[in-house]
Amino acid sequence: MKSLSFIGKLLFALSIAFFGIGHFGNAQAMAGFVPSFIPGGIFWVYLTGAALIAAAVSIVTGKYVKLAGILLGAMLLIFALTIHLPGLSNPQMAQFAMVALVKDIALAGASFYIAALSTESATVSVKTAF
Repeated sequence: MKSLSFIGKLLFALSIAFFGIGHFGNAQAMAGFVPSFIPGGIFWVYLTGAALIAAAVSIVTGKYVKLAGILLGAMLLIFALTIHLPGLSNPQMAQFAMVALVKDIALAGASFYIAALSTESATVSVKTAF
């Protein structure tokens, strides 16, 4: 069972890393998905890409897994609510928005589950972080 757990975490982390790399490779197109009420457009695409990659590295290395899982899950739920849910109102984007909404909700659930299984504390002190 231990190897199955490792394989599951690895596949999850690789998927998250793939999404993160995609944010850097396709940033200009993704900037259009940033809600208009949030300034900075492409900055948020790059920050999100970095956060996705950092979460994947955390899960694979076993460092700060609980914190990474909680933050990743929260970020994905924010995307579901601020990007994909409003996208359902656009008939031309509704199918894409529904798939992305369900994907992000499922990945958020998996992130919270990974965080819950972690045996470490979710808090990080300055001493342990540096």
